Amino acid sequence: MAKLLGISGSLRQHSLNTALLKAGQALLPDSVTLEVATLHGIPLYDGDLEEKSGVPEAVTTLKQKILASDGIILASPEYNAGIPGVFKNAIDWVSRPPAESAAIFQRPFAVIGASPSGFGTILGQHAWLGVLRQLGADYWSGGRLLISRAHESFNDQGQLINQRNQEELAKFLQGFAKFASRPKS
Repeated sequence: MAKLLGISGSLRQHSLNTALLKAGQALLPDSVTLEVATLHGIPLYDGDLEEKSGVPEAVTTLKQKILASDGIILASPEYNAGIPGVFKNAIDWVSRPPAESAAIFQRPFAVIGASPSGFGTILGQHAWLGVLRQLGADYWSGGRLLISRAHESFNDQGQLINQRNQEELAKFLQGFAKFASRPKS
């Protein structure tokens, strides 16, 4: 069984990216699970805070969820053609201390995104590549999922109602689950 973790990079109550991950939970084969996590409670990175108090509990909890997963999906909005600051901040925290970083990041990662824009999250997803490469992530490039005009793909209850998007999400998740559960060399 593949155990996936989806991390939403948006703090919004009605986040399109959180809704995208939740929609994915219903589209998985029985042999795959997807837990959805958010970034709520993670403070701004501050080296003085880390030195004084250590890694915050919300960060430790997220790290434990990552370590317990076979693969991680970053559901990332795109802000100003890049990575949202709150999401990059969380990844910076998770990479601390550096001695623990390899165990956390040397596992399968993928990036998806939903945006009201007409271009989806293509530039934001591209911005993640350098970060994931630097951290040594096993980035899955076997599929791409970006939903443009996402506000039209979800209903008022946050359910993914666009049939084509549902099919694309199911295909993406199946491919990533296969990648994440492959034998490691």
